[in-house]
Amino acid sequence: METRERRNALLLFSKVPEAGLVKTRLTTLKDGAFAPEVASALYHCMLFDVVEICCAALSALEERSEAACAAAEARGEEGVRDVYELVISTTPAGNVEAMRKLFADAGEWPRELVMIADEGASFDEHYNHAFEQTWERGADCILSMGADMPALTVNDVLAGFEALHKLDGVDGGGIVLAPDQEMGVSVIGWTRATDFDHSGVFYNSDGLTVLPAYIQKARALGLPALYLPPIPDVDTMADLMHNITLVEALNYCAPFDGNTPPWRTADALAQMGWDEVRVMPNDLHDPREHIDK
Repeated sequence: METRERRNALLLFSKVPEAGLVKTRLTTLKDGAFAPEVASALYHCMLFDVVEICCAALSALEERSEAACAAAEARGEEGVRDVYELVISTTPAGNVEAMRKLFADAGEWPRELVMIADEGASFDEHYNHAFEQTWERGADCILSMGADMPALTVNDVLAGFEALHKLDGVDGGGIVLAPDQEMGVSVIGWTRATDFDHSGVFYNSDGLTVLPAYIQKARALGLPALYLPPIPDVDTMADLMHNITLVEALNYCAPFDGNTPPWRTADALAQMGWDEVRVMPNDLHDPREHIDK
């Protein structure tokens, strides 16, 4: 029996870490605590950590696919060989070379990193343009995410593609999505057969946030949707506080669970003196007098 090749793309939306242009809600330019240079350096570490985690996940997925193909061949059955491409989309177009240099200057990476530029007059158009380019590269499945998720794990990426593959071959396709911590979406993807896009999702005219806007579009089209575990990103100081605790836990657990940890982000937080979160005592809890004696 012949083996079918299924082409998968992990589409990573990113920016070049320029001071004053990235993570401004973490800076004194908005309502954050850091100088713009510090926030951009922190984002730089998150970007590299996310790429390293994605590379590890894609290698694991390819190993699984090879093993599954060998088992199918031994049974005399048709197999599916999954191949994976990591596509980094940035904007404007002039930043593509800057992004290539950023990664080249850091040394060798475990796999080829494809760089593209997304264009448009809105978030929706930028996302649609990046997806269109990735379909044109021959992708059968696209899983997309942002680069500001230091708590991303290899298992998150594996779960995303495993869900997409359940929809491969489904008549009319379907979507997969993972929420973030603020009514948005941290991961979104669908198969080539799916008639779907991002139009009307970001800055929705009816006031819907991103997660319900995607669900509303899927419901209107009657598309199946598969829910993935939530993955927090970092936009605000409150987001950062939450992620600081996750980054610490992930780095401690890595030797025991075999995950690829966000070590650059952890190191940057330690150098900034922001590697520990403590809160003031408060009495904003349910009464306990009838419990505690």
